[in-house]
This record gives sequence, structure tokens and C-alpha cells, in this order.
Amino acid sequence: MKIEVYSPTIRRKEMDAVLTAMVEEKIGPGEQAKFLIQTAKERIKFDYCISLRSPVFALHFALKSLKLEPGQGVVLSALSPLYYLTVIESLGLKAIYCDVASSTCCMGRDNVEKILSSNRDARCVLLHHTLGFLGDTISIAELGLPVIEDCSQSYGTTIGETGEITGNAVFTILGLEEKDMLTSGGGALLFSYSRRDGSVLRELGSFPPEYALPDMNAALAVVQFREAAKNMSKCREIAALFTQSALRTRHKRFFQPDIAGNIVEYNNFAFSLILETGAKDVKTYARRKDVIVENAFDSTLIGNCLVPPEQCPEAYSLSLRTVLFPLYPRLGTAEVEKIARLIQTLP
Repeated sequence: MKIEVYSPTIRRKEMDAVLTAMVEEKIGPGEQAKFLIQTAKERIKFDYCISLRSPVFALHFALKSLKLEPGQGVVLSALSPLYYLTVIESLGLKAIYCDVASSTCCMGRDNVEKILSSNRDARCVLLHHTLGFLGDTISIAELGLPVIEDCSQSYGTTIGETGEITGNAVFTILGLEEKDMLTSGGGALLFSYSRRDGSVLRELGSFPPEYALPDMNAALAVVQFREAAKNMSKCREIAALFTQSALRTRHKRFFQPDIAGNIVEYNNFAFSLILETGAKDVKTYARRKDVIVENAFDSTLIGNCLVPPEQCPEAYSLSLRTVLFPLYPRLGTAEVEKIARLIQTLP
């Protein structure tokens, strides 16, 4: 049996929560969605939040709340998810593609500053914390444009005692899709840390129920929040073994830079390697060992040829050479050892 790259961590607790919502015939938006926001607030410490059926809706409302005019630009990473472009264009805005730092696969201040020096249409920055690594929200916000950050893959990545690099974004999106760090089977939270920006979200409180997160999904997400620390601890143990194997190869890893020497705690959203050889050879070799290895950035803008390679050369290079290995809490001991041996013997 092949070991897949992704597997949502759905255990008995999650299933019981969903079944309870179904038995109580409370599957539409209701009390469970409110309880989810309360649960998330205890952990994330935001000012105000709304729960939505999709990160597509979350991004739409976030951009619309900035009151941008048609034709104005949104700066975003070339490694951003595909749906970003759909939402940006649906609002009549212009996507301005930005390259990434090769060490983190995220936009850094230097990348954004370079874009702003040559493009006067830019009016906001959409910062995706790719593969669980944190872009420098603080430094980018200092450039003067409002920042919307996406923590769908980075929940649990922390730097220093204060936790995630957050609080300097106008709005934050936490996707709850199948392959996000936490899942509700589909959905998203859109929140703000400041009271001023939270008041903007309060004005959206009357959106139609068809946009809101159903209780059945919210019930699953509540358990995901509660179990997150345990799941991340398990992933940390597995990733430590994989890292030891990777150190014996010529392939490289991304790393999360610290700030002023603070300790970094990576959430181990994925185990990625930047290959020195062709991705095709590695995937073929892994498949022979019954392990699935995927291109990390197939579902991104540049991975789908929507960004000219010469415009974002680092992102383009990473899109060709970065692969993901299976990493999730449900991996058994034998599976972990098998993947570790695979990594150690990669061509």
C-alpha cells in the first residue's frame, strides 16, 4: 500500500463531534460556528473574527474591506495559491507578482520593496506563509501598505515568546481546507488583531448565511484546534528523523530565520526538500518504494505558468525543484522508518 503525501488527521474525536452536530440537526451556520470562533480566539488572541465557507470568501471580503479602486494592484508571491488570482481579478484589481526568498519560499521585505520601487499601482500586500514558513509581516507592514496575511499553512509556527509574526496585518486568513494545517473539511476564519480593523469586519456581520461556515464543519474544526498541539508534537518527532536522513544527502531544506536570536518553532506543516537532481527521478524512485512524493508548488500561480519565469526567477526555480514527502501524525513507526530510509538514499 502506497504512503500518500497528505492525509487529514481525522480521529474518533472529530468524527464524534460531526455526528453530534448531525444528530442534533444543527448542520447549518449556528452555535457551533460561534463556539469555533470562541475556541480560536482563546488560542490566537484576535479582536474580532468571522467564519466563512471558503478561504475564497475570506479573501474576497478582506480585499473588499480595503476599499481598493478598480485597476489598483495587489502584491502577492508567485508561489501563492491559484484562487488568489481569481478573487483579485473578480474585484477588478491587478495582480503584481513578487519573487520570494530562496531560503524560506516566502516574500521578504527586500522582495516587496523592489516591487514597490517600480510599480506605483500597488495598494496592498497579500502575504502567504508558504509551507508553514513565516514571511516577515512586521518589516513588510513598515513599507506603508496594508497587509493581508494567510496563515492557513503556518498555524503553530512561532518565533520567540510572542508566537507567530502576526498583529501587523490588517486582516488574517486562516483556511480550514483539506490540506491546510487545521481542517474543517472546508472553510476559513477571517480575523483582525486590532480593534480598529476588527470594527471593519463587524460591518460584514450581516452577510447571507450561504457564506457562513456550517456547524457540521465548525464542530470538526473545534476539535482540530484542541488537538493541534498534540498533532504538531508528533509531526515534530517524525520531522526530526527525516531531517537526520536529509543531512546525509546533497539536497537542501528551507529554514525559518529568527529575529534577534529568538528561538523558532516550525509547525512541520510539510517535509520539503529542494532537490539538486531532477524531481522526476526522485518521484519515480520513491514510487518504486511505495512512497508518493509530490511537487510542492503544483497548485501555485507560477506552478501553473501564470507568472513569467523571468519575472520571479527564484520562485520559478523552487517550483521545479521542491518536493514534499509524507508527514502527518497518523504515520506508523514502520512507515516513518521507510520514508526516512528513502530520503537517506535519494538519487
